[in-house]
Amino acid sequence: MKKTMLLCALLLPAAAGFAQESRQDVSISASGTFTPTVHGATTAFTSADPSLGALVSYRYLLTPRSGLEGNYGFTQNTPNFQVPGNINYNIHTRQQEFSGAYVYTRTYKRYNPFLEAGVGAMFFSPIKDFETTTLDLKRTTSLGALFGGGVAYELSPSFDIRAEYRGFAAKTPNYGNADLTTNRYRVLSMPTIGVAYHF
Repeated sequence: MKKTMLLCALLLPAAAGFAQESRQDVSISASGTFTPTVHGATTAFTSADPSLGALVSYRYLLTPRSGLEGNYGFTQNTPNFQVPGNINYNIHTRQQEFSGAYVYTRTYKRYNPFLEAGVGAMFFSPIKDFETTTLDLKRTTSLGALFGGGVAYELSPSFDIRAEYRGFAAKTPNYGNADLTTNRYRVLSMPTIGVAYHF
């Protein structure tokens, strides 16, 4: 009994210290999306100009070093597909990300570097306006893997600045049109910078 009480007395201060720390945070970030050029087996290929967007994340720390994160990202861009016959298709696209990841973090004074890996879904929804040159299109969902790393700089116990490189590996969408099928995987590069609030 005495040993049990002694053990509890030693563990309580550590547990109390962790309980007082912020275990949850929400962040909002500006993000860029850089799409690589993809060459398909049928000579169709796609490219898109870099685009700006936004990322909202919620992170919950299971331990001081391990956590779980949920993400929602949004951007718009206009991929260009070229198919046999030198035909070009421009598709104004609303791109949305829903993903979850495991996060491993360390603390070095005010700096908190971290790594993350997880899975997610990317939704590519064609916008039928003057930027889209074909109407035979449907929303495409790509399931894939999320990975990345970055660093947070603590401004105060409640706020930090967070910069990160994020990559999303998934199959190139074809918007429900067989002529646009590449049967190739690609990695979207999505660097972000933003502010997190801890509570």
